[in-house]
Amino acid sequence: MTEPGGDGPRPADGTADNVGDPRVQAVLQVIAGEPVDVVAARWAVEPVLLSRWVAAFVEAGTAQVTNRPVGSIARQRDRFLTTFMHDLRTPLALGQMWVGLLRDAPRDPDAVAEIAEALQATLDQLDERALEVELLTAAMLGRLSLDARPVTVAELARNLQPCPEAGHEADTLEVEVDPELFTRVLRDLWDVATTTGTPAQAVRLEVETVDPWIELRVVREGAPIDPTVLHAMFEPFDRADDHERVTVGLYLARALVVVHGGTIGVDQDEQRTTFAVRIPHARVPAVAT
Repeated sequence: MTEPGGDGPRPADGTADNVGDPRVQAVLQVIAGEPVDVVAARWAVEPVLLSRWVAAFVEAGTAQVTNRPVGSIARQRDRFLTTFMHDLRTPLALGQMWVGLLRDAPRDPDAVAEIAEALQATLDQLDERALEVELLTAAMLGRLSLDARPVTVAELARNLQPCPEAGHEADTLEVEVDPELFTRVLRDLWDVATTTGTPAQAVRLEVETVDPWIELRVVREGAPIDPTVLHAMFEPFDRADDHERVTVGLYLARALVVVHGGTIGVDQDEQRTTFAVRIPHARVPAVAT
């Protein structure tokens, strides 16, 4: 399982850096002198991912001590804001068009109702874009507050379309997350799995406990997604070679998973593509070093 682009925006003021966070525990054990491979096995993560966490930890600490911002964070922010504002032009132009048609429409109730419905859809799109930038900015600045509570995986998956059959474990297994934000994560993964590339043969939701994590997987059966498109999904408003628009969804999903103290990754072969999210159990005891 690989993580395109790392873990995404990192909290700036310790949103998820409590001592029970398995990522922080693992990093501290490596810094204390334990081998990366040993610590990675203990915490059920790949050594390359753990090495990335250590590098990010040291980079952030160096930036704090030297009072210099982390360059990658500033670049992500600037790139996102630039492309975000550029991407707003499409729904704004559509909104202006529908307003013009509404003004010039004949006195036909059906035509007016159709135009008003299209205008509402455009305004909803604008509202969604505004919420995306609000959430991402809060995540980048470490100011995103989580309203976490125990919720079953089945409850989180209830709004996916079509609603998946996740099995009995999803009905009973509880995770401690912010339901609104984490539902957004699953929705974005589900939308990508069901709409990207050639039609999927099937898409399903799986859940498994991999101590000290709970892993949720959106599995897409069918032809693999083009690697260029797959990479672009994790970048803010990036585009593939064919210039097909890719939304901010997975870039934001990655940021929201990180704020929850988890990781997100993707893996694929010729038969299936798997998007996996790992979040820690509600309470993860510190492991003695």
